[in-house]
Amino acid sequence: MSVFNRVITSGAVVNFFLVVLGCLLGLAFKKGIPEKIKTTLMNGMALCVIYIGITGLFEEGINVIIIIISFALGAVLGELADFDALVKKLGGFFERKLGGNESHFAEGFVTATVLFCVGAMTIVGSLNSGITGDNSTLYSKSVIDCVAAMALTSSLGIGVMLSCISVLIIEGGLTLLAVVVEPVMTTEVIAHFSVIGSILIIALGLNMLGITKIKVMNYVPAIFLPLILCLIF
Repeated sequence: MSVFNRVITSGAVVNFFLVVLGCLLGLAFKKGIPEKIKTTLMNGMALCVIYIGITGLFEEGINVIIIIISFALGAVLGELADFDALVKKLGGFFERKLGGNESHFAEGFVTATVLFCVGAMTIVGSLNSGITGDNSTLYSKSVIDCVAAMALTSSLGIGVMLSCISVLIIEGGLTLLAVVVEPVMTTEVIAHFSVIGSILIIALGLNMLGITKIKVMNYVPAIFLPLILCLIF
């Protein structure tokens, strides 16, 4: 199977369509769901997000020094580029073009993009899809994302829909990248990828609960630094 065909038939495409489906269902039920139920539903989703993050922390062979340096360097790179502001500006642009007066447009886009695209299931699932052609992890993630997309859209609106593009680009890109970097993609590197992604998922869950206001997008570069640091330490 060619690289192109592998991506077209990958879990990334299935994930894309299930996020769209979840968003459409969320929009359909939005007006019929009382505000207090939306709030409770969102809090419940936040707790589930934190749980998903916690379950991804317990990987074998983790070097804490690599995690710390990845976050330190990733934070510097993220702040210099200010990915958080860039993504919010992008969300604001689409809000003006498509969202009208919907105040949560950018928030929905950013929250859904981080939730669907940052984490152990995204990274490991995409790598498995690219290296072995096994899409089982991404298929399971797609079902979870469909439910989450429905909940998020019912609360934050149509901005969540744009995250399906992020899903396709990031998961599809990682699937392609896996084919290229397969020789250096050791189990140690993947484990560190997964732990850092899981920590960011926990941060997102805390943001969703209103406990913190962490600029999660500015830490995303940290996910990819173990690819280099595992060769040093």
